Amino acid sequence: MTLVDNARRGRRSIFARRPFFTLALVVAVGYVLAAIFAPFVAPYDPVAQDFNAMMQPPSGAHPMGTDSYGQDILSRVIFGARYALIIGFFAVAIGAIGGLIVGLAAGLSGGWAEWALLRLIDSILALPSLILAVAFIAILGQGVDKVVIAVGLSMIGPFARTVRADVLQVRVQLFVEAAGLMAIPRAVIIWRHILPNVIYPLAVQVTIRISEAILVSSSLSFLGIGVTPPTPDWGLMIAEGRAFVSFAAWMSAMPGFALALLLIALSIVGDGIREEFDPKLRGKS
Repeated sequence: MTLVDNARRGRRSIFARRPFFTLALVVAVGYVLAAIFAPFVAPYDPVAQDFNAMMQPPSGAHPMGTDSYGQDILSRVIFGARYALIIGFFAVAIGAIGGLIVGLAAGLSGGWAEWALLRLIDSILALPSLILAVAFIAILGQGVDKVVIAVGLSMIGPFARTVRADVLQVRVQLFVEAAGLMAIPRAVIIWRHILPNVIYPLAVQVTIRISEAILVSSSLSFLGIGVTPPTPDWGLMIAEGRAFVSFAAWMSAMPGFALALLLIALSIVGDGIREEFDPKLRGKS
C-alpha cells in the first residue's frame, strides 16, 4: 500500500471516527455557501419593507415570517450569515496577525521589552472579549468595519499567549541553537525555523476562535452598539424582536436558532480539528 493510499484512508477515518464532526462540517459549509450565494438564494431583498405584510407568521410566502417592518426574515437570516462569517473571519484574522506579532516579540525579546509585552498580554486576557470589544467600539464607533476591528483587537491576547508559549518551546530546540552557532542572521532563523513551528498551532487556534468572534459581534449588535439598522445582523434581529416575543416569537427565534446552530457547528469543527491534529489529544480519541 502506498503512502498516498494511507493518507487517503487516514482522511476517511477522520470522518468515520467523528460523525458529529462530519455533520457539523456539512452544516458549516452550508452556511458558507448560503453566505456566498445569498443574493441568489434569498427570496426577497433583506432590507425591503412591506408595511402590508408586517409581523406575518411563517407561511408559504414567508417561510420564517416577517418582522415589524414587513421584511422577510428568511432573507435577512441568509444575508445575516454573510455578515456573521465576514465579521468572524476578518476579526479572527486581525487577532491572529496581531497576536502573532506580539507573541513573537514577547517570546524572542528580553528585559524590559518582554516585561512590557507580557503585561500587555495579561491586561488583555484579564477582561472578557466582549468587554474589550465594547471599549473599542466606544472609541471607534458603530458599523460593520468598526465591529471587525473591535472584535479583532479584543482577541489579540489569546493568540499572543499561544504564540509566545510555542516560541519559548521552539527557540530552545537544538536546530535553532545550531542555526545560531552557525552565525545565521536572527531574521532568517525566525523566518525559517521559528515561524513555521508556531504558524500551525496558530492556524488550529483560528478555527476555534471564529465562533467566539461571531458570538461577540452578535452580542454587540444585540446591545445596540454594533452593526446599525437596517443591516441584516442576527444579533440586531434578536434585539428588535424582543418587544414582540409574546405574540411574534419567530422574529427573535429564527435568527436566534440560525446563530446557535452556526456556533455549535463551528465549535464542533474547531474542536475536531484541534483533537485530530494535536498529538496529545489524538492519542486519547
